[in-house]
Amino acid sequence: MFRRREPVPFAFIAEADRFRSNIAPPPRERASAGDIAGRWLLGLTIVAGLVGSVVLGMPALSVDRSAGHTQQSEAADSR
Repeated sequence: MFRRREPVPFAFIAEADRFRSNIAPPPRERASAGDIAGRWLLGLTIVAGLVGSVVLGMPALSVDRSAGHTQQSEAADSR
């Protein structure tokens, strides 16, 4: 690559990160009522899905602690 031959003053480099443009960006558009309602509905749908998956998954995660019930295979009984 080619190198610059003239030196760049350090003050110029230091001021480069503080440079502010005098052109302001356009203001953000306000969200309409339909957009806000859609965001709420999406959030509620996600939360309801998570809660429903936990509620439906709880029976599968619970441990059956009944002491009288033990599993045995039928092959062990047929001797």
